[in-house]
Amino acid sequence: MGDTAKAQHPHLRATLILCCLAQFMVILDVSVVNVALPSIRSALHFTEQDLQWVVNAYTVTFAGFLLLGGRAADLIGRRLVFVCGLALFAVASLAGGLADSQTTLIAARAAQGLGGAVIAPASLSILTTTFPEGAQRNRAVGIWGAMGGIGGAAGVLLGGVLTDLLSWRWILFINVPIGLCAALATQRLVAEGRAEDRSAGFDLSGAVAATLGLSVLVLGIVRTDVTGWGAASTLALLGAGVVLLAVFLAIEGRLARHPLMPLRIYRSRTLTAANLVVMLLGGASIAMWFFLSLYLQQVEGYSPLRAGFAFLPMTACIVAGSALASRGVTKVGVKPLLAAGMLTQAVGLLWFTGISVGGSWLGEVLVPSLLCAIGIGLSFVPGTIAAVSGVKPEEAGLASGLVNTSRLVGGALGLAILAAIATARTNSELHSAAAAHGARAALTGGFELAFAVSAAFSAAGCLIALFGLPRLRPRAADQRQAVPAEA
Repeated sequence: MGDTAKAQHPHLRATLILCCLAQFMVILDVSVVNVALPSIRSALHFTEQDLQWVVNAYTVTFAGFLLLGGRAADLIGRRLVFVCGLALFAVASLAGGLADSQTTLIAARAAQGLGGAVIAPASLSILTTTFPEGAQRNRAVGIWGAMGGIGGAAGVLLGGVLTDLLSWRWILFINVPIGLCAALATQRLVAEGRAEDRSAGFDLSGAVAATLGLSVLVLGIVRTDVTGWGAASTLALLGAGVVLLAVFLAIEGRLARHPLMPLRIYRSRTLTAANLVVMLLGGASIAMWFFLSLYLQQVEGYSPLRAGFAFLPMTACIVAGSALASRGVTKVGVKPLLAAGMLTQAVGLLWFTGISVGGSWLGEVLVPSLLCAIGIGLSFVPGTIAAVSGVKPEEAGLASGLVNTSRLVGGALGLAILAAIATARTNSELHSAAAAHGARAALTGGFELAFAVSAAFSAAGCLIALFGLPRLRPRAADQRQAVPAEA
């Protein structure tokens, strides 16, 4: 594969444990803050529309620099980049835990996202170049991929436990000893390695343009509650975001010698449609966790710990749905399974529009949450397989990075749009006759609208899967290779 390693006899088990631990920590921090959001809001006096930046600061930088992080690992050295990413993640977590202002916390979360964008691709590169090709590598990468699902599921529960028993700050402090210990152990136990062909350079300008463009676009959307959609400042921010993203496309298409995202890859109808579906999946699912956490705590009065336990059935169904999809995709094909998953999630999100003040968890939350969770599980595997099936074998790694980026970009933009819509509806109801029912009713009205628009996102993903994807029926061997590639 054109790779060299300084260590002739790397510690395989230690390498696997360290890479999986790092991946678990990085994915966990996407969801761990959700249950702690009301506590963070009270402590640092966030407004409703600014609170989402605690989540988006992480996902935007994660998505924007993910491809660049993988390229840095190949050119500079996988172990070195991995260790630096762990150290940055630990220091940023410490800064976030100590934050006494909104700006400091958001900046720390952005730095965490940058560290995660380095750790995730570097850890996968270490595994694929350390373990010999075949059963050993497949098993190692499969376990690494499972850590992503476990991290996302455990984040909500762990966030509730730490917030309730200690403080919201401990959801960040806990990363410090884990990150630093993993960095020290990696330096001693993991083999160094880099690609022998290092003639290609960094597309730093592309990564910066994409991240700035996305950030400015999200900022323009979240400020609409204060300024309105037609205000000059809003239009200026939205226009600047679009221009920066256009500059990114120009860099990738014409200027960059070694682009992070070669536009030729989008000639594949399968890849393009799959990435659109995954982007909508990310927008709907990340927003669902966000708004459901706020509803349970701000409207229903759940403690963080109780809210964390309320999500347990959902996490179990996500795992079950993913397992079902892994087996069913070879029998029924990618297209029908992906469409069914997105439709199931759309039904669950539409059901959430029936939430009310004082509603029962069993009647208004449990059933739609299980439908959403099964839909997420059914959609993730076939969406990933479709995203890597439409490219050449030598571009499978690029396709894997793109589908991860699409999910995170969709989550950031979707959350920004839905938070702006929900806040506008809440404020409108507070200044109308609905105010007689109290602030909790106004909040619920905003959440209901957010869930309705999320359902529209999922329904659009279902339609794209039905009419945009060709019919794919991957062989069992292809499926086993495709899933770990995205993991």
